[in-house]
Amino acid sequence: MSLSVVLSEAYNFFRNHLSQLAAFTFPLLLAQVGIQLWLGSEFKVMDESNPQFGGAHFFAMMMLLVIFSMLIASLTLFLQVRSEGNNLSAGALLKASLPFVPPLLLAGVFSGMAVIAPVMIAAALGPLWIIGLVLSLYIFSRLAYVNFMVVAERLTPLEAIKASFQFSSPIVLHTIGLLLLYVPLMLIGGAVGTLLSGAGMPVQLVIESLFAFIGLFVNVALFRLYMVTRAKA
Repeated sequence: MSLSVVLSEAYNFFRNHLSQLAAFTFPLLLAQVGIQLWLGSEFKVMDESNPQFGGAHFFAMMMLLVIFSMLIASLTLFLQVRSEGNNLSAGALLKASLPFVPPLLLAGVFSGMAVIAPVMIAAALGPLWIIGLVLSLYIFSRLAYVNFMVVAERLTPLEAIKASFQFSSPIVLHTIGLLLLYVPLMLIGGAVGTLLSGAGMPVQLVIESLFAFIGLFVNVALFRLYMVTRAKA
């Protein structure tokens, strides 16, 4: 299936299920963005030469990871349920997603370390950082299906990482194409956030949460590509 067809089908799904998606993802996105804004404001006032991290900061970062894992778990479960022709209420969906949070946390830590390692190593070598960036994007594309492996196929974190790497081999270019959609979204969201930086925290919270919600379209497109490829396999 061509990338344009995947995007078209993902767009139709996203549009047709907009209210259902918003019902269970937007509260989580508001909490996630709220914590990010608070951490950002805390880091801005810290002494750069001697930053002080307290228990509240570590707790906030842990909550950020838990909320993000909950978001990914519930979104993936929703996509799976709808692809099977079934439906769940927002409350039931969130409740059913809870068992997937711990394995997604572990898988996210391992995957994140694998993705960021080339950039960190290449950054120490000066001009070669661009090579590290390309390698990180490649690894990111190979591990983009880990959450589907954990939720849809009930694999353990390490099994999911291995399965995603094997599964994504024939569709790596398609996957990179979908992941690159994050770039314009981040640029536009950053520009709008800068323009509204003086509008107050509530406005920033809503606008940044809205852009984060739009970014979920990439996950929907990845799941569509996953379903098509899995069916062919």
